[in-house]
Amino acid sequence: MSKLLDLLIPARCASCGAPGAPCCATCQAVWGSLGEIARGPTAGLVPVYALAPYADEARRLILAYKERGRRDLAPSLGRAIAEALSQLPDPEPEPCLVPVPSRRHASRVRGGPHVRRIADECVKVLAGKGKFATVAPVLRLGAGARDAVGLTRAERASNLDGRLRLGPGACREKVVLLDDVITTGATAAACAQFLDISGIHVSAVVALAAAG
Repeated sequence: MSKLLDLLIPARCASCGAPGAPCCATCQAVWGSLGEIARGPTAGLVPVYALAPYADEARRLILAYKERGRRDLAPSLGRAIAEALSQLPDPEPEPCLVPVPSRRHASRVRGGPHVRRIADECVKVLAGKGKFATVAPVLRLGAGARDAVGLTRAERASNLDGRLRLGPGACREKVVLLDDVITTGATAAACAQFLDISGIHVSAVVALAAAG
């Protein structure tokens, strides 16, 4: 059925509108080489990397995927993350990805945990290259957490304080934390610290884009 729909309603790039694919080759190129970014909350705690500034094509693609129902972008975003993992200074031979969690309401609106979907697609891409990776969706958000959009650094930290939970599932002792956008770094820091006290070391945080 999906192939028939593709014939009847060809996909268009979620960024520029070009026909043929959810993300055209030109816009896919926005995910460049991995760059380390500096954020106060993560300084001295964990290295943080992003593939692009949160602007222009990158912003349009992420918003289309995250807020406008373009879940067909997950494979191209997963491919970008898969390529990024090999660029880490000390890449894991068999990386274990822990997605940053979303609020339950936000996940329902977005058709499921959107960062986990990217992680799953990343694992598929690596498997196609003969490389092994896993996804460990062990982070949960407890009740009372607000949407982080528009919150200050202090508000983001307070928003997660005491609300992170460790869910069921296997997880390695060393992982890569995966997010879509790094803003203040407060969320990444809170997740890394929580995992650390849970006996799970975050070797790096990798995001598609960095705001600011």
